[in-house]
Amino acid sequence: MEVVKIMLQSFKLAIKSIIANKMRSFLTMLGLIIGVSAVVILVSVMMGYMNNMVKSFMDMGANTISVSLVNSPARQASIDQMYDFFNENRNVFSEMSPQVGVSGTIKVGTTKSTSTTVSGVSEYYSKMKNYKLEKGRNLSYADMISRQKVVVIGYYVALKLFGSPKEALGQIIKINGSAFTVVGVVERQDKKQLSARGNDDFALMPYSTAGQLNGTSVPDTYTFATVDTKVSDKAVTLLKDFLKTIYTQKETYFVESMSQMLSEINVQLALMSTIIGAIAGISLLVAGVGVMNIMLVSVTERTREIGIRKALGARKGVIMQQFVIEALVTSTLGGSVGILLGCVVSPTIGNIMGMSSPANFNAVLISFSVSVAIGLIFGYMPAMRAASLNPIDALRSE
Repeated sequence: MEVVKIMLQSFKLAIKSIIANKMRSFLTMLGLIIGVSAVVILVSVMMGYMNNMVKSFMDMGANTISVSLVNSPARQASIDQMYDFFNENRNVFSEMSPQVGVSGTIKVGTTKSTSTTVSGVSEYYSKMKNYKLEKGRNLSYADMISRQKVVVIGYYVALKLFGSPKEALGQIIKINGSAFTVVGVVERQDKKQLSARGNDDFALMPYSTAGQLNGTSVPDTYTFATVDTKVSDKAVTLLKDFLKTIYTQKETYFVESMSQMLSEINVQLALMSTIIGAIAGISLLVAGVGVMNIMLVSVTERTREIGIRKALGARKGVIMQQFVIEALVTSTLGGSVGILLGCVVSPTIGNIMGMSSPANFNAVLISFSVSVAIGLIFGYMPAMRAASLNPIDALRSE
């Protein structure tokens, strides 16, 4: 009970000292507020950015593999060869789609037009991209075989040209002068905003029709989907071994899995997070030095007070305890305000950047723990100095 009473007394004296020196206490806390809030904000925004990147890649299909070919009249992989390879390895690959790029100007009548990304794809493409339909149907195998002039459009295109997905269905649009019927509208992908060149700005037609439209008999781009992301490395090896039998030079074919790209990006982002965390950590260290300096000034200013207390019988441990508690209270208050500031600012920055970045729990926990530790560690030296003062010398000081 005696120990608790002494600690409560020390705590009261610490609070009284902080209130009596408001400006000095505020300046001491300011360094911690900036340091702690910087840790929370930087880590939270970086984690939000990483999660956003991962989500974007997942939306594109984490199990997909892109194949780019440099075809020549002498050496080229035909669609039949690619489909034969795909069918022979159905235990590894779940879907495949050739991709043929088309000049993307869409016209409706003589007044309305828009530039968009137009691609010739197979009936598997929508499934690989996790596209769900708002209205109508997807492209079918029959569309590929008969080279039907049909198109599935993105939500943004439907909204811009026709006002709504419902109105777009069955409409006739012109792509490079050829008339196409809108048979489907893809469900909105970007829930936050619709914009040109965004996730909802595209049009899909049968790859056979696209090849006929731009005079491309052999596609130079393919997208494969694996049965599982765990077999991505095996799938890449199979594709490279197959293409090696057709193309003699490695520079004429490129195979890259989305999961591999995601792993590389995660490594780079983790490195960036470490660097940012280190910078924020340095700011906390500087704040700790500030706490120590202010506490040393406080000891110097209160030398006479310390001398009187020691002359009245205050033990060395009690004097030391008071100054440690004072430093601890200051750093805890500063850390708490810094965390509150970080929790408010982090989501705001995320909204400005168009992503979700709530305050990261680990960042909050670590930064608060560090701010408390700063109070203990950097408050120890001034406390030792105060406790070690000779009462006679202390009473002589002015």
